[in-house]
Amino acid sequence: MLLLKTYTMFLQKIEPELINTIILLAVFIIIRTVGKIAIRKIGIKSTINDARIRLISRYFTFTLLIIFLFIEAFIVGVQLDEISIVFSSVFAVIGVGLFAIWSILSNVTSGVIMFFSFPYKVGDKIKIHDKDYPIEAVIEDIRAFQLHLRIDSGDLVTYPNNLILQKAVTLVQKDAIEDFGDFH
Repeated sequence: MLLLKTYTMFLQKIEPELINTIILLAVFIIIRTVGKIAIRKIGIKSTINDARIRLISRYFTFTLLIIFLFIEAFIVGVQLDEISIVFSSVFAVIGVGLFAIWSILSNVTSGVIMFFSFPYKVGDKIKIHDKDYPIEAVIEDIRAFQLHLRIDSGDLVTYPNNLILQKAVTLVQKDAIEDFGDFH
């Protein structure tokens, strides 16, 4: 009897937080679903590779999850000063880590930008106007950190996403992958 009474009191105490959490979870699922559908439609409309669509969807879900956890912390009663201490500590550590690996973050950010606005697609033959190492190649794949380019000799060149956005690029031939053959 005592156990049942304790359990009932516990449920009454956490009921508002539980209801708010369920509502937040439902909103999270709805926003995530709508966002993933929107990303997929944009990707299909722009004829973007499925792997890139899934990658951007993962980035979207991760960002949404961080926001969800932040709001959930407020729901369960964590005070703003407690959250600020945790977040400032986490951001200090992340800041030091990101400073050390800024180029990786730059490449990932460039990959997201390229998802929405890169004018070239997988299979296009492009020329990168780099004064030290100009490249003319077929885009084999566009990944989170780099482009995979296949040059005429058959060699695979990986080119960082952040550099491709900084260099002048010319479209040599649209859908050149059919002319190039199977290079896997």
